[in-house]
Amino acid sequence: MAERGGRGAHGRLDKSITLPPHEIFRNLENAKRFAIGGSLTKLAYYSTVQHKVARVRSFDHSGKDLEHEPLYEISVQEEITARLHFIKFENTYIETCLDFIKDHLVNTETKVIKATGGGAYKFKDLIEKKLGLKVDKEDVMTCLIKGCNFVLKNIPHEVFAYQKDSDTEFRFQTNHPNIFPYLLVNIGSGVSIVKVETEDQFEWIGGSSIGGGTFWGLGALLTKTKKFDELLQLASKGQHTNVDMLVKDVYGGAYQTLGLSGNLIASSFGKSTTADKEFSKEDMAKSLLHMISNDIGQLACLYAKLHNLDKIYFGGFFIRGHPVTMRTITYSINFFSKGEVQALFLRHEGYLGAIGAFLKGAEQDNPNQYSWGENYAGSSGLMSTSPDVFPMQRCRSGTFDMLEMDRLERPLVNLPLLKDPSTYIPDTVDLTDDAMARKYWLTCFEEALDGVAKRAAASQPDSVDAPERAEKFRQKYWNKLQTLRQQPFAYGTLTVRSLLDTREHCLNEFNFPDPYSKVKQKENGIALKCFQSVIESLDSLGWEERQFALVKGLLAGNVFDWGAKAVSDVLESEPQFGFEEAKSKLQERPWLEDSYSQWLKRLKEGPPHKCALIFADNSGIDIILGVFPFVRELLSRGTEVILACNSGPALNDVTYSESLIVTERIAAMDPVIQSALREEKLMLVQTGSSSPCLDLSRLDKGLAVLVRERETDLVIIEGMGRAIHTNYYAALKCESLKLAVIKNSWLADRLGGKIFSVIFKYEVPCK
Repeated sequence: MAERGGRGAHGRLDKSITLPPHEIFRNLENAKRFAIGGSLTKLAYYSTVQHKVARVRSFDHSGKDLEHEPLYEISVQEEITARLHFIKFENTYIETCLDFIKDHLVNTETKVIKATGGGAYKFKDLIEKKLGLKVDKEDVMTCLIKGCNFVLKNIPHEVFAYQKDSDTEFRFQTNHPNIFPYLLVNIGSGVSIVKVETEDQFEWIGGSSIGGGTFWGLGALLTKTKKFDELLQLASKGQHTNVDMLVKDVYGGAYQTLGLSGNLIASSFGKSTTADKEFSKEDMAKSLLHMISNDIGQLACLYAKLHNLDKIYFGGFFIRGHPVTMRTITYSINFFSKGEVQALFLRHEGYLGAIGAFLKGAEQDNPNQYSWGENYAGSSGLMSTSPDVFPMQRCRSGTFDMLEMDRLERPLVNLPLLKDPSTYIPDTVDLTDDAMARKYWLTCFEEALDGVAKRAAASQPDSVDAPERAEKFRQKYWNKLQTLRQQPFAYGTLTVRSLLDTREHCLNEFNFPDPYSKVKQKENGIALKCFQSVIESLDSLGWEERQFALVKGLLAGNVFDWGAKAVSDVLESEPQFGFEEAKSKLQERPWLEDSYSQWLKRLKEGPPHKCALIFADNSGIDIILGVFPFVRELLSRGTEVILACNSGPALNDVTYSESLIVTERIAAMDPVIQSALREEKLMLVQTGSSSPCLDLSRLDKGLAVLVRERETDLVIIEGMGRAIHTNYYAALKCESLKLAVIKNSWLADRLGGKIFSVIFKYEVPCK
């Protein structure tokens, strides 16, 4: 027999819950602190996560045969990192969930659970009884603001505008580096309007008693419908013009003197006074929703104008991702502000109170001093609000929404050289908007999946369970791709970068930290053996001929990208394919994008740059035979160089730790590099990223400090991921070089070229 509350003999959750419990309450055995909040139950907890990381360490090569010894040692080690878990579910499941938590809670340090909102009052006794933890109530508004600040700072695609009649329901906004000040309109039972000026400074400036509770209460009286979601469902099917009196009903058309459209509501429920008929529940619900939303929208606009604010975020249980609500509020704000202010919503608005309550309880750990990143592998993403997509979703019972945030090792900041950080958009193509591109890239990633899973398993030949984990990775990423086909906006704006990052998150989830580690080790070793002969060949050339050879070498090195199928097929079938063969693949000049002549003229006629920042791409031939000769030439001109490499692995991209070993070996062969390292004219730094692409608004703080200190006046971005999929249109304050070889036929055709076409983009900022 099942135990009370729907729990079976083995402590499982109710069968109506759609996911296995261990996939909902992940890492629960390592949970440290808890918080709970909201009308829907939102549970927040902090856990430590043990996962595998790839480490490289230089061998002591003294007295060894360097010809046959690997360049460095690779080891896979266990590392413990911090993760925040936020789970949202219907109150129906609170008791069975608490039972499951109690059975699996092992190492919690806390004796107190922070609570806010409805959860602090409704479930206090139940929580204390089930978990044996004291419930400590926190102020609702303080928690909401803390939660809002946290998501605005740490989730780049958190904010969206809702556009019902466009192809894309959600139009995501670029997060401004300075999130303050803003107006938060929280629509719960009533309406609270809060002006937020800093992390800890906010002020309640107004509100209204006419809010979500009014809609629910009056709606229940009018329609006899007691459930909030059902009331919204009725409204979505209604026609408010059957109940509302419009301007044209009063004046026979538009009131042109005042500029009022004939379709504008003149009187909510106005027709009910004259019409001798029964009105449908749907029409009354729709009229009521319009009446309350318009009132809130006008109020929000007036306060925004009064306080000179242009950012208005809407949250609270009245919103809850429902299309009808977001549409009516959006219309109202647009109308009353004459298009000057946009109604903005948050992907995770339902979590704000619980996030804030958790942050209040974790202040001793100082979570705000870190940067956090959304873990796509463990987050459920934003669901579609369209009734046509997943129609069961509007009936939310049995569903769990999850958000996971991983603590990043180092704080992330903007690159100081961005021309305007507030308008910077990393990604070149928005796949959410571009249906043809979306279809191509999703198919492309699907077709590559078996190969990625196979390589992941092969990268750990000594692990018995590697094939099983690789298959779990394949299934998880496949499911993510299918979700993104239906809901391309699930994790914000869909881009090639987000598809790549999601794949890396899923690989890490199943303990494949660096599937290309052995490939990189081998290719670095091979390329180092060729370094001196490449340098000798370059040094024998005249100055102008050498400049072109350096650029051609940089481009040829960029061909060696295991993430591009056209290249990986060649590299696997032709092991002898090398540097010279790559040069022969390159498009002849004029290139697809070709400003080489302007670059050469700058080198000839202009003074040496003070400092160049180079974002490196691939290991092996790319960094050793392409990037380093270019670095050496810049150093010889008197230009200092900052060489930035990924903090963590992604595909065959060179990592910071690998670059240290490679640079050490090159310095032993080359006095120019050796001297530059010793005199700190060549500096190696990490980007703070573990992605094949590059977001210049989220870079390691140490890199940003160095860029300022060294007065960097040239930025070089190489590679398809960093210079084409991202940053192709990035505007900088200083000179920049963006160069790449296009290794994808579809993309080449899109850009008007062919496979192995060359992009060489030299840009000088307007003065």
